Parts: sequence; C-alpha cells; structure tokens
Amino acid sequence: MIDTYVAIDLETTGTNPAEDRIIEVGAAKVECGRVVSTFSTFVNPQISISPRITSLTGITDEDVAGAPVIADIIADMIAYTKDVPILGHNVIFDYSFIKKAAANSKLEYAKEGIDTLKIAQRILPDVPHKNLPALCEHFKIDPGKSHRALDDAISASKLYYALYAVNPEDEMFNKAMVLNYSVKKDSPITPAQKKYLTALAQYHNVAVTVPIDSMTKSQASRMIDGIIGQYGRIPVY
Repeated sequence: MIDTYVAIDLETTGTNPAEDRIIEVGAAKVECGRVVSTFSTFVNPQISISPRITSLTGITDEDVAGAPVIADIIADMIAYTKDVPILGHNVIFDYSFIKKAAANSKLEYAKEGIDTLKIAQRILPDVPHKNLPALCEHFKIDPGKSHRALDDAISASKLYYALYAVNPEDEMFNKAMVLNYSVKKDSPITPAQKKYLTALAQYHNVAVTVPIDSMTKSQASRMIDGIIGQYGRIPVY
C-alpha cells in the first residue's frame, strides 16, 4: 500500500468550487500509519456562513472572522503536500477547491490522490452507506469531531488502513490516481459593475456581506440580478 501521504479535508460554504469558499483546512502528514505533523486553520471566506453549514460543521462567522483568507495560506498548503499524494474521502472535492484557490493566486497545483470513497465503493459493495461517518461507524473508528477538517482528514487516513485490512491484494492500494479538475479563471469585478452594485445597494438599503472589491465578475452579476429581482432597478428620471 501507499504508506506516505497527506490526508486532507476541507470545510466549505458549499459544494461548487467555482462559487463557494473554503472555511477550514485540515491536513495530516502520515508515514506508515502514523501522523507525523498536521496543518490546520480556519479560513475567512469573506462572506457570511449559511445557517445550514454552521449546523453541519459548527463553524460560525465569529470563528473565521480573524482567520487568514485563502490567498494568504494557499502557498503553504501547496508546500505542505509537496512530493506526496493527497488522501481524502471523495478527494476530488478537496482537490478542486485547492486547485481553484491556487489558480486564483497564479500558482500551479497538480497532484495524485488516494480516494477512500472510491476504494470503499469497490471493496464494500454490500455496505449501504459509504459516507465518512457511516464508514467510521462500520469500522468502529473514532471520528472525533465529524465535519471538522482535521478530524475528518485523520479519520479518512484510519479508514484507508481499515479498508486495506479487508482486501490488501486490491490493486487500488498500490497506485495513486491522477487528479483532474479544470479551473475556469475568474475575471474580477469590472469598474462599471462595482459602481452600479454600490449604487444599487445604497438605493435599496441592502447590506452587501461580501467585500465588493473581492468579487468576481460573475459573482457581481448574480448579486446585481438578485437585488434587481427582489427590489427593482434604480429609477431613471
């Protein structure tokens, strides 16, 4: 089996790396089943965390208020995973968010990965639920704080060894897979959008929870359309 890797997990504001944002990073460097170091931090998404995500993760706006933004730590994340594959439960999800953040900072990020979800789907066909909490329960793995990044990363690593014990001869344990995710680079908000969105929000007395300067062109368009759809345009006299 592959015995040196970085187990990784992210908590995010949603499931779409093109639109949603990272709120917590957890990573553990593992050698021969032993955690030798960890990397863990909250991340300020610069938007409000929805009640649904807070209910799922326990992470609040107050938790991330003083945390670094992703651009401030993405280089450290890339360096931490250098020269080894990354491991995760549905690892392409985490990889896609990291890849997107790297691209936004003009950094390259290409990795091989170990996916405990894909392995479980292959060697545990009769187990009905294959999400991380269900498989931790199946193998009697202590999940720690479920849906918290570092604990989930370490749980995925323990799951990898539990799955290996079921069928150590399976070829999926011998080679990491190439991870592929195509990033569409965001264009920043245009000066015209910035001016109009600011005026629109002021006219309708709408609080904009995202720093306008940090918005992409597509995010600004959606926010403008949303305000117009709910409150109407600025009248022209």
